[in-house]
Amino acid sequence: MTSILITGLSRGIGAAAAQVLKARGARVIGQARQAHEPDTIGADFTDSSAPAALWEAALERAGGQIDVLVNNAGVFEKNPIGVSDIEWLDGWEANMRVNLTAAAQLSRFAVRHWLDRGIAGRIVHVASRAGHRGDSPDHWHYAAAKGGMIAMHKTIARGYAGNGILSFAIAPGFVDTAMAEDYLASRGGPGLLADIPLGRVATPEEIARIIAFCALDAPESMTGAMIDANGASYVR
Repeated sequence: MTSILITGLSRGIGAAAAQVLKARGARVIGQARQAHEPDTIGADFTDSSAPAALWEAALERAGGQIDVLVNNAGVFEKNPIGVSDIEWLDGWEANMRVNLTAAAQLSRFAVRHWLDRGIAGRIVHVASRAGHRGDSPDHWHYAAAKGGMIAMHKTIARGYAGNGILSFAIAPGFVDTAMAEDYLASRGGPGLLADIPLGRVATPEEIARIIAFCALDAPESMTGAMIDANGASYVR
């Protein structure tokens, strides 16, 4: 049975991905800020020690081996440039801690785990369209974190493919989750959809299917790939 650790399991993309992966027969171990069901481990990524504690707890639940890591956890909070210097810096660093640094820590633990055991493994990074085209003036930090995740993903793919360690990244645009609802409303709601040729935002279930493909089905030659899912609102 494939053991999968997925962060941000409590709602949206994470919850949808867990359902799809479980239906495929995988053992899913999830992370949320607070544990809310038996297969979920509470870990607050604003605490720098949380990723290490999560990894060890997940390993124990998985019987000593994790086969796939899905870096999905994220926050999307405003950080306007007009606030005080210290407030802006605090907002920047808190965002980086959750959206990038925790994912980097977990990726490091996973790569070392697979290298030490001489086994294959996969990482799926849920990045964002913002990592390619930027975001709103209040979200420099979010775009920078997702751009960093994309660069990290490419580095992992190039560095460890020869060891059977594969890395995939997904760059959604807007997804119909609680995290995106307030932003959509603040940016004009239906008017914002004019920027999406498909005429709607993605559903969590659509992104979940891509996660499952990368985690379980994608051929090895796809390592390093970026998969866009933004309704053609940004094409490269």
